[in-house]
Amino acid sequence: MEQQTLRVNALRVAAEKLGFFRFGRLGDKVVLTNDAGDWHLLSAHDFAAFVEGRMEPEHPEYAALVQKCFVRDGADLDGLAERIGRKKRFLGVGPHLVVVITTLRCNQSCCYCHASRADMSCVETDMTIETAEKVVNHALQSNSSYVNFEFQGGEPTVNIDVVRHIVDYAREKNKEIRGRRATEADSKHRFPVLESRPTEPVGPGVNGGIGKTIDFSLVTNMTAMTTEIADWLIANDIYVCTSLDGPQEVHNWNRGWKKDSNAYEAVVHWIKYFRDRYISMGRDPELWHVDALLTTTRKTLEHFKEVVDLYVSLGIRNLHLRPLNPFGFAEKSWRRVGYTMEEFLDFYARALDYIIELNKQGVQIIEGNATVFLTKMLTPDDPNYVDIRSPCGAGTGQVAYGYDGKIYPCDEARMLAAMGDEMFNLGHLDSSTMVDTLQHPTIKTLMLASLQDGLPGCDTCWNLPFCGVCPVYNYRVGGDVFGQRPQSAQCKQYLAIAHLLMEHLANDEDGQVAQIFSRWTVRRTRDEDS
Repeated sequence: MEQQTLRVNALRVAAEKLGFFRFGRLGDKVVLTNDAGDWHLLSAHDFAAFVEGRMEPEHPEYAALVQKCFVRDGADLDGLAERIGRKKRFLGVGPHLVVVITTLRCNQSCCYCHASRADMSCVETDMTIETAEKVVNHALQSNSSYVNFEFQGGEPTVNIDVVRHIVDYAREKNKEIRGRRATEADSKHRFPVLESRPTEPVGPGVNGGIGKTIDFSLVTNMTAMTTEIADWLIANDIYVCTSLDGPQEVHNWNRGWKKDSNAYEAVVHWIKYFRDRYISMGRDPELWHVDALLTTTRKTLEHFKEVVDLYVSLGIRNLHLRPLNPFGFAEKSWRRVGYTMEEFLDFYARALDYIIELNKQGVQIIEGNATVFLTKMLTPDDPNYVDIRSPCGAGTGQVAYGYDGKIYPCDEARMLAAMGDEMFNLGHLDSSTMVDTLQHPTIKTLMLASLQDGLPGCDTCWNLPFCGVCPVYNYRVGGDVFGQRPQSAQCKQYLAIAHLLMEHLANDEDGQVAQIFSRWTVRRTRDEDS
């Protein structure tokens, strides 16, 4: 995105009249933001009057500026503190996303593979039942009341027995924890958390056995799916996510499979199978469906419309447009599949425009990245999307377990280890409790390196309340967890997305876009359909 400069020649700042704010240019307007995620758009003329303290209380923008605490006189600072606390309440919650690598084996050979896959013959890269139980025991020590076990690979369905066992074992273990907690409460146990050792190691910031809400997600390429596996996933309410990279030509080019086989047809078949089964059960298709991820390669860039239309035709409501990342095989084949961030952002902008136009016509589809930013911009809550928050969720919002029992702060760190760099290894399930994991020096470093308030370039950026930093990404591309902003491609991506969304809102004369964007932020759960 082209760099723009906001000229503030000869402005005499009336600091005593101003609340805290960050600001930046947005076309012919100036955007103000604060730590609570409040934002406001002013013309350049009104911005000058605001900064110099010349804006009168009768001005049409004044009341909103006071309400958002951009103007000091009359500002409700207690209310501001409460809003900031609500946005940052994820800081008191431990890992809720539990990534489980059930195997490194995979039956596909994608041109951009992020996971450094193993051949199907490498059964030694399958997680064992013993390790699987250790994963559950460790993960349930998190103080988060909600945990989502996300099965990845490789292709996790090739080790489906371990997936099944984790689901059964985690549910049973959670019942035991709830039962023990109830017994302790009935007996008026004084310190049930601290005295639950040694069977359930606990400590600062760790849930000592309250019982949790547990979900399970399976990330699969669908090419090893069977009717038996699909029906088991449906019966056990497992969320299913797959990769769908666009129309047949693009998908099959990106995601190589065995000779004379059509990966695209397999994926589409199983997406329809799940959709039809859910509908036959009377379930709401907005809540019960296969989610899909699109990884953008050079071949995808000119097919934004076909990509969106395909997702709509399959009833997929959330299209998450993501660029290539620097992990796994993608680096080796970059010249063939890669592009600049500017090329990706052009693709993204065109796709987003088309998605908005479809929504205006009544078609229900959202873009996943936009939804994360819009939730931060338009609601009092942070979605706690671990990749886009400050500090990032590595080790504090998520944890990843390798097939061999090694513990990592996030899946990106685990991918880096698969490439031979164990920089972010947090230990092993044989010797580490959740307390050890959360108190690991590497976690503290990752938090420090992703706390944007202390990062030059981030601390003054208007996009700070909506953005996030990935130290593992920074380390991979630049050898430094702190990274170099704004040269970072990820920084360019997030700033450009926020800029696009703000522009759409600023130019929304009839309020239709604001209504669409607000609808995108509404989060419903499957429990609402029960």
